[in-house]
Amino acid sequence: MPGPIPRPRGPQPWRRGVSATRIGSRRSYLPVVNETSAGGIIVKPVDGVAWVAIIARRNRGGRLEWCLPKGHLEGEETAEEAAVREVYEETGIFGQILTHLATIDYWFSGTDRRVHKVVHHFLLEALSGELTTENDPDHEAEDVAWVRLENVPGKLAYPNERRIATLARDVLTGKQ
Repeated sequence: MPGPIPRPRGPQPWRRGVSATRIGSRRSYLPVVNETSAGGIIVKPVDGVAWVAIIARRNRGGRLEWCLPKGHLEGEETAEEAAVREVYEETGIFGQILTHLATIDYWFSGTDRRVHKVVHHFLLEALSGELTTENDPDHEAEDVAWVRLENVPGKLAYPNERRIATLARDVLTGKQ
């Protein structure tokens, strides 16, 4: 039976705090881009049941995933204005903002840059419209569906969005 695995002595280059010069040319640096988006949970009450419009889009790997409608701020738009516009473009439903739910941020990398993305999520009340993805100028949304609010977290692909759906439920039921 082999003995214990020997521990390395001295500096360990994989440990925190190692400078890039010690790692060498294996590490390349990509420029960082900051992006801001807005969207959210648009709710339509029907006979005492809250329904939420969610969209399906392709991830970078080509897999279809259900998510909340959202998109980039344009020009001098506020996050609130962008949320109303993006929800309408991606779902066909026009709404008004009831409250801010959460702001999340995350990082991802493309082939030529690292992106720090901040997304403002709002709770919106549906006022008019019909479900469609035809208004989406980027054609990112491939499908749209009304889902009962209590079922939304189980449909969404991303943990942050699942937490936002749960928060929306808590706000609407008075638990928040």
